Amino acid sequence: MNIISLLPSATEIVSALGLRDQLVGVTHECDFPPGVESLPKVTRTLIPHDATSGEIDAMVRERLQTERALYSLDMPVVESLCPDLIVTQALCDVCAVAESEVNAAACSLPGQPRVVNLEPTSLSEMFDCITLVGEAAGCPDRAEALIGSLQARVDRVQERTTEWLARPGVEVPRVMLLEWIDPPFSAGHWSPELVRLAGGHECVGESGERSVTTSWDRIRDADPDVLFIACCGFSVSRTLEDMPILRGYPGWSEMKCVREERVHVVDGSAYFSRPGPRLVDSLEILANTLHPQIHPLPNGLPPALQPQKVSGTFLEE
Repeated sequence: MNIISLLPSATEIVSALGLRDQLVGVTHECDFPPGVESLPKVTRTLIPHDATSGEIDAMVRERLQTERALYSLDMPVVESLCPDLIVTQALCDVCAVAESEVNAAACSLPGQPRVVNLEPTSLSEMFDCITLVGEAAGCPDRAEALIGSLQARVDRVQERTTEWLARPGVEVPRVMLLEWIDPPFSAGHWSPELVRLAGGHECVGESGERSVTTSWDRIRDADPDVLFIACCGFSVSRTLEDMPILRGYPGWSEMKCVREERVHVVDGSAYFSRPGPRLVDSLEILANTLHPQIHPLPNGLPPALQPQKVSGTFLEE
């Protein structure tokens, strides 16, 4: 079976199912597991590589109004790969190739490959997506085994969290997961659920809802105990470039999370904004950061970065 993936999380699901050798095409953003970046690229982006966060946001909003995606298919490449299965998404209106374009492309290809749409908004729905891909690729048993191993890791985190929070005098830290800096976005979908499982309370974002633009006044008034910054599609180093913008918002230095040095930057591109198997990695990173005394960081996972320990000027006005 020839499989084309039209989003990074789908590439990770296909690979985790042991089907890496059947992947024949991926997006220009697919970079995990190592080696997939060498596969033929079947998508293009309209976003300039040097665009600022504000410029990217403006492009996204303009595309939403015109119902046009920021990504497009490279049809000559797609045709040359003769796909039997195309895995795409209908979750985000602009962050991947439009569903209508994918369906039209599939209908025009010889044999009309099957199109599987993934649209998870929670951790359990991400597991459902693994089941869906496994069934479409003819390996439901592998999907069941993968889900079982991931669920076991989630259960271990939840059990430690439950035992810890049952102790007398233990308080649940109020957490905000910031998905974008310019302008600020609160993280929705699966993110508040991950925070809860890790032993925190998301005080701005809502589980199962879309990530939304959030006024800085609301964030400042929420005054979280802990702030995680997981910019969608950004690495840690790219996120750090936007820290001066965050520092410039009024009242930044008075916030509890800043005063107590509980501001953390995590890799949104690799973990938090990809609804695939590494959402469980994201949970383990969150849990270790919130409660390191009970949640060890698994080998191979990067700890959350405290930017104030990287730049001595980060907390200064």
